Amino acid sequence: MALHAKELRDQTPDQLRDQLVALKKEAFNLRFQQATGQMESTARMRTVKRDVARVNTILNEKAAAAAKSE
Repeated sequence: MALHAKELRDQTPDQLRDQLVALKKEAFNLRFQQATGQMESTARMRTVKRDVARVNTILNEKAAAAAKSE
């Protein structure tokens, strides 16, 4: 379930921050599973990392746009 940038741009910065927290928790849990040898899908780690980067990028875009409009 990869996140799409178009959907993320429609969200508020608070919603994006909440999404970021959830993704970081999932990434932590996946790293923990990997360390204990319980990981079922290694591809999910890559997807979560990219989703975190995507959310961070859109948060930065929104911050830059807000700063520019002031």
